Amino acid sequence: MGKDANAFLFYIINSIAIINRHLTHTQSLREYENNFLVTDAIERRFAIIGEALSKASKLNSDIKVSHQRKIIVLRHIIVHDYDLVDSNAIWAIVKVYLPILKEEISKYLDKN
Repeated sequence: MGKDANAFLFYIINSIAIINRHLTHTQSLREYENNFLVTDAIERRFAIIGEALSKASKLNSDIKVSHQRKIIVLRHIIVHDYDLVDSNAIWAIVKVYLPILKEEISKYLDKN
């Protein structure tokens, strides 16, 4: 039995919650960069988010979120071009764009 789009949206929401938990005691970019366990864990969650968004949007073409293509490309960079991962960019994504993504995905889930 295959998954429906909502299952992948739940993976995204869950990954956002996990990222936020990992950052509970991390208040600055410097702290983030110096904690390899946190950086690895967050990058892993972004890979899951990108893959889940890709799969959800293929299953339901009505799913559209801000920066959708960039989110999916980030997953590719983390998995395949890991030497290009920029901690400044990841930190900015966490602080600026992750709350927006959470809100947008939550709206889709609330509809169903």
